[in-house]
Amino acid sequence: MTRTPSTSPAPATGAALTPYGLTCEQLETPLGLDEREPRLSWSLRSDLRGDAQSAYRITVALGEADLRGGDRLVWDSGRRPSPDTLLVPYDGPPLQSATRYHWRVTVWDARGDRAGHADSWFETGLLHDRDWRAAWIARDPGAAPVHDPPRDEDRSERTRHLLPCSHLRRPFTLDGVPPARARAYVSARGLYELRINGHRVGDAELAPGWTEYHRRVPYQTYDVGDLLREGDNVVAAVLADGWWCGYVGFDSRRAALHYGEAPQLIVQLLLDYPDGSRRWVLSDGSWREHPGPIRYADLLMGEYVDAREELPGWDAPGYDDASWLPVLVADTRTDVLEASADQPVRVLAELPATLVERREDGRYIVDLGQNMVGRVRLTVRGARPGQRIRLRHAEMLEDGELYLANLRTAEATDTYVAAGRPVEVFEPRFTFHGFRYVEVTGYPGDLRPEDVTGRVLHNDTPWTGEFACSDATVTRLHSNIRWGQRGNLVAVPTDCPQRDERLGWLADAQVFLPTACRNADVAAFFARWMRDVVDAQHPDGAFGDVVPEVCMTREGAPAWGDGGVIIPWHLYREYGDRRVLERSYPAMKRWVDHVHRHNPGLVWRARVGNHYGDWLQVNAETPRDLLATAYFARSTELVAATAEVLGQHEDVQRYGSLHAAVREAFVEAFVDVGTGRVAGGTQTGYLLALAFGLLPPEAVPAAVAHLAADIEARGHHLTTGFVGVSLLCPVLADHGRADLAYALLHQDTYPSWGYSIRHGATTIWERWDGWTEEGGFQSPAMNSFNHYSLGSVGEWLYGGVAGIGQRPGSTAYGDLLLRPAVGGLLTWARATQRTPRGEVACGWSLEDGELVVEAAVPPGVRATLVVPTAEPGSVRADGVPVADRDGVEVVGRTDRSLTVRLVSGRHRLTAAPPGDATPPRGRF
Repeated sequence: MTRTPSTSPAPATGAALTPYGLTCEQLETPLGLDEREPRLSWSLRSDLRGDAQSAYRITVALGEADLRGGDRLVWDSGRRPSPDTLLVPYDGPPLQSATRYHWRVTVWDARGDRAGHADSWFETGLLHDRDWRAAWIARDPGAAPVHDPPRDEDRSERTRHLLPCSHLRRPFTLDGVPPARARAYVSARGLYELRINGHRVGDAELAPGWTEYHRRVPYQTYDVGDLLREGDNVVAAVLADGWWCGYVGFDSRRAALHYGEAPQLIVQLLLDYPDGSRRWVLSDGSWREHPGPIRYADLLMGEYVDAREELPGWDAPGYDDASWLPVLVADTRTDVLEASADQPVRVLAELPATLVERREDGRYIVDLGQNMVGRVRLTVRGARPGQRIRLRHAEMLEDGELYLANLRTAEATDTYVAAGRPVEVFEPRFTFHGFRYVEVTGYPGDLRPEDVTGRVLHNDTPWTGEFACSDATVTRLHSNIRWGQRGNLVAVPTDCPQRDERLGWLADAQVFLPTACRNADVAAFFARWMRDVVDAQHPDGAFGDVVPEVCMTREGAPAWGDGGVIIPWHLYREYGDRRVLERSYPAMKRWVDHVHRHNPGLVWRARVGNHYGDWLQVNAETPRDLLATAYFARSTELVAATAEVLGQHEDVQRYGSLHAAVREAFVEAFVDVGTGRVAGGTQTGYLLALAFGLLPPEAVPAAVAHLAADIEARGHHLTTGFVGVSLLCPVLADHGRADLAYALLHQDTYPSWGYSIRHGATTIWERWDGWTEEGGFQSPAMNSFNHYSLGSVGEWLYGGVAGIGQRPGSTAYGDLLLRPAVGGLLTWARATQRTPRGEVACGWSLEDGELVVEAAVPPGVRATLVVPTAEPGSVRADGVPVADRDGVEVVGRTDRSLTVRLVSGRHRLTAAPPGDATPPRGRF
């Protein structure tokens, strides 16, 4: 007899239901939002099994003390009977610009009793274009110094025309009562660093980031009240080229100046006084400009600093700027300005040098022990005035020297000319590199490990997932995947951080997104980027290959352009973000219509862009029209699913019928139903057909057998490229061949994940054969050693090995499917994931001939756990027979598994170990 899980929580012996992790627009305490109806979210925790939220109340007020209620509330939702905790829209009076709003959520538990509450705040930015009073300012080219003939200098041909970074300043005075609140609203066409009274403002790096600048330029908001003082004040900034006019991409015909010829700055200080009055300090024609010690700064080429040209005190009161020149008011248009909608790039880690080796010619080779993205902080001791110190960066060594060929035209070189002080510190500010090794030339005396520090830069997306297991190589693989994610989420989701590319490729992003979401909260980052993807869509409906769109201007290739459909759908599934679907849906439809219009026969062979196929596959050639048509079917299916979510019933019918027709065309063109063979016979061909549900049911077993046979015939090696690799392990496990998935995971001979790890990789390589014992380095024309695409297996580590997933129709992990794949060489594995609803955990271990499965389910979340075991009757929950445990209900049984429903809380189940194979998973 089975016992139905209790519908109410256990007796109150632990902590009550409590909201935590409050966010507004998927950000913690955002400063400067321009969403008119921001959405509020919270997670839940409770020590009570079976606990759940039965109701909530949100109150919003201008003052924190007013949240308790009364007539000073801006908005009171009232008590709403609802389990909703995600993206609840603000529904009060219109929000005012430049205003902080405090909010509180109070929850009621499963019994209907009032439980815990939590507080947070958000602050609006400048909600209306009319709120902007400042102008874009820049160096006045008409006031530039005279131009002398060229002379020999230590600058390359590529950097010879780069100009010094502008230093801009404006004094102002504060008399009498100090402002009660002060905000700076700042942006640049280029990169900026804002300073007030000698102090840097904020910790954002490479601000304002990179977007489709023709459509939007983000601005940042800073609280600067603590930096102001009575009397004389100075607001100042350093301005660099950045993506606006610096080198971007690999097209030598369009290497730079993609958006403009020179950087521009816009600054608006808002001072609110206790009496309700306001004062603005603006960027305008009263500012003055002068070059400084940064002789040039470029994202690809590097940064050159001459410390002899420093301007002591330039950003503080009392400095004499009489020799400085007036700025140019370059533009007064502000309608492109939008508040930053995701976390900024920050310095988020430091890596000490692990090895410093001196060469005979006085150069040093420094090893940081980890391929990273960012810059070096170098301490210089005892340099003479004018001594030039050069830093070059590389991911690999070749015969003990930097391997630089794969950088192509990117110079990745930072130069420091010393001022002659006893101790100087050099750290670039407006460039970044992908590197593990640094060559230091011209350093005075002995370079010590403590003199070199790697400073790691990436968007500050909070880490939310952890995975660990008993196998050191698999654990290293997970680490390499995370380091690849760090290095390639820098303003946009890039393909690589080192060479002259660093572009936002859509296919790379869509195949890696499921893994990225497991590792970190990337909801705001990708939702912001999707707005650029939509903005960059071509008039005929085609998405491009890259966004922002530079260098590559053709229509997107199959799997690349399809990212414009797949990414918003996955963000909805992962985070419950309906708004990203609403904003993307018209563009998603236009993409499918574009493909359909040019391929009325429903096999996608026309208008295929660059048609990369299964990029960088090895020892196989997947038919490109097969791959394209599979993606045509997948995108059409997701548009129909999106239409269902959004209530677009006519579109559900239209795109549902089109999907069925494309699926039928795929089978007719590429599948022998009788034998289950797919055209080309490649692993990726079978994976696409199986993962996208394109095969008739009767052909599936044979197709799985052909896929397995190919892997086995190759000695448990893969052939998949960017497109197929993310599907490999999940599809095998879903169809009862987790043994093969593990064989591939543990493989350490070429080609495999383990091969690069065995040869010292600390990030994911772009190519399986980026370096091999037989061939050495692959072609330097394209050979990154930090490229996340082939790391998309990371999703299976969480969802397959550890078993954290969700059921069909579930969003934001509201209905969990926990299905650990016990197998391979592992004796234990576990993962935790902070989902939008709360922390989920699942793990397993083999202990003394017994399988132990542990799981944690957040309040209000349903969970189905499949326990793999050779003896379903052996399963016990918390030490008692599973049928006798409250909160656990048996709902299914096979000869190789027992399926139970779990209420929220922590659970520990034991069972006899499984047999040789993990049971089939089905197409969940």
